[in-house]
Amino acid sequence: MKTALIVIAILVVVLGLLGLIVGAKYVGIRNDLVTQREAVTTQWSDVDVALQRRADLIPNLVNTVKGFAQHETEVFKDIADARARLAGGRTPGEKIQANQQLDSAISRLLVIAENYPALKSNENFLQLQDELAGTENRIAVERRKYNEALQRYNTSIEVFPTSLVASMSGLARNDAYFQTEPGARTAPKVQF
Repeated sequence: MKTALIVIAILVVVLGLLGLIVGAKYVGIRNDLVTQREAVTTQWSDVDVALQRRADLIPNLVNTVKGFAQHETEVFKDIADARARLAGGRTPGEKIQANQQLDSAISRLLVIAENYPALKSNENFLQLQDELAGTENRIAVERRKYNEALQRYNTSIEVFPTSLVASMSGLARNDAYFQTEPGARTAPKVQF
């Protein structure tokens, strides 16, 4: 009888220690996943700030170009619409899509500027164009960092045993990556 009680006590202690170890491991993995998820959120905030900086810069650029190219109203409307969609976007996916439309509209605006030599030499336009180029570089860097943080998080969610903890904790994969637009990999045709 005494031996049975001692065996039961040892089993209870071993199971208790095992439970503590497993519980500690679970908490550690979950905390790591939450930290990674928050890193993704923080990186998205950095992207969002860079996108907002560009959206704030664009009206000045548009107004400068309007003075020279008053008949290019369609491009100006497209830019205004894309800025409104970007400002109204609630999710990263919506903002990514609006950003792609804004990219396209800005490209068309800069092509229009090429047709106006006086505009290309305007000091205000050149300064705005330089600021826009710097902002575009910041956006590219922040997009890359965001995609990397998202990739780390998504990889962690899929790897065993972390995937078990993720599913028990309700943490899910996030596929709101920045991607290239269709046709972006096609080299432009240059004809002389």
